[in-house]
Amino acid sequence: MRREKVAVSGHNVMTYTIGEGDNVLLLLHGGPGCPCNYLRDSHSVFAEHGYKVVTWDQLGCGESDTPNNETLWTIERFVKEVETVRKTLNLGEVHLLGQSWGGVLGLEYCFEYTSNVKTFIAANTAFDLSIMQRGFERYKMALGEETFAMMSMREADGTTQHPEYQAAITLLMYRHICRNETWPDSVKFSMENIAEDVFGTIFGKYFFNCTGNIRDYNRMDELHKLNIPVLLVHGKYDEITPELACIARDRLKNAELVLFRNSSHMPFIEETEKYVNTVCNFLKKTTKVVN
Repeated sequence: MRREKVAVSGHNVMTYTIGEGDNVLLLLHGGPGCPCNYLRDSHSVFAEHGYKVVTWDQLGCGESDTPNNETLWTIERFVKEVETVRKTLNLGEVHLLGQSWGGVLGLEYCFEYTSNVKTFIAANTAFDLSIMQRGFERYKMALGEETFAMMSMREADGTTQHPEYQAAITLLMYRHICRNETWPDSVKFSMENIAEDVFGTIFGKYFFNCTGNIRDYNRMDELHKLNIPVLLVHGKYDEITPELACIARDRLKNAELVLFRNSSHMPFIEETEKYVNTVCNFLKKTTKVVN
């Protein structure tokens, strides 16, 4: 793995490259503010399939600089960050894979820099966050009305460190983030080191409750404008309900959806073999058309 710093918005981000060649798989991690370890380590296998895998810790998290400046935490600035990394590392046209928040970031990049993208893989993401929020509420209600009310109360009065709230969040995490009995070290590291200022500003302070500056995001009505091949990857138990992926597939011009029936938010961890085969088959099939 090669490490290289890239100057972004007056600061530095740390990039990671695995493999060689012109077929670049550029990874956009989730969060926002979640270090890329969980995505980088799980997707390094694609280097064995002939792809140069490139990713980085987005500004504000991981080994990148962590400036104390809330004005930096916007979709528009992060889109420019993607382009800066692509140009600085001389990656040319890329296969773009965005997971969770990275899918939103990836879609916006595709809209603004379409000519730089061969294919787009939108993994476990949402393009209408009002529907996503309703899904969060359904999942919390599934824990019981009393638990749902407790979580709302704890968030309202700032006592979310209380064991009963933490217990509810733990249940939701193991049901809808990663259903594996034991989480890989890379996943645990990323989840334990989320940049609170980035996450809080863009998404909101609490998991399963989107109240940040992205809360009204909705691009469903613009999806028909995207012409490149798109693969939508989604888990049956995903924290982002599968209906969002279905709506997106039906509004995109050139898209396919693969549902992972034994996965939640991380099918690349939960159903690794099927996930790798799915992505490789998509890339091989669409590269022949695009190139």
